[in-house]
Amino acid sequence: MNDKREDGPESGRERLSRAAYELFSREGTRSVGVDAVIARAGTAKMTLYRNFPSKDDLIIDFLRRREQLWTLGWLEAESQRRGDTPRDQLLAIFDVFSEWFNKPDFEGCSFLTTMVEVNDRDHPVHQAAVVHLANIRGYLERLAAEAGIRDTDSFARKWHILMKGSIMAAHEGDAAAADRARELGELLLAHYGC
Repeated sequence: MNDKREDGPESGRERLSRAAYELFSREGTRSVGVDAVIARAGTAKMTLYRNFPSKDDLIIDFLRRREQLWTLGWLEAESQRRGDTPRDQLLAIFDVFSEWFNKPDFEGCSFLTTMVEVNDRDHPVHQAAVVHLANIRGYLERLAAEAGIRDTDSFARKWHILMKGSIMAAHEGDAAAADRARELGELLLAHYGC
């Protein structure tokens, strides 16, 4: 199969990365095989293995891309755009979630899904998912510090539980999960004096 497309100079690696992102986001990493990624990308199998020696490497690339597009490019950017203060930015996360949960193509958190699919805590894919989740908590810690909260680690872990719990509730079909989590967030902020 030819790795050059007529519609542009995008590299085989980029096409594979983009295809894996689209498929893994919607269907999870376990159920999508490399053949589906190759077919979606329109590349040769050799191109896949030249760029990603294993499916695990492809999944780790997917998680990196997810962090760039979802965590940094969407969640953090939107919460900062919508909130004037760190407190407002924290609460805005749930406003963003509310819109996300009500989209017909709501796919959930790829970091959580991947961590559950690859349940071996020592596996590199599981570890990568854990690191990306920790990076989200890092953002929450920064906002907490800017809001004047002293125990930023504890606060960020509690806030992250609200975020993850609301995502799972949305998976169950609770369209108001983000609003409920926002209410709990208000209580948590009040507890911390914000």
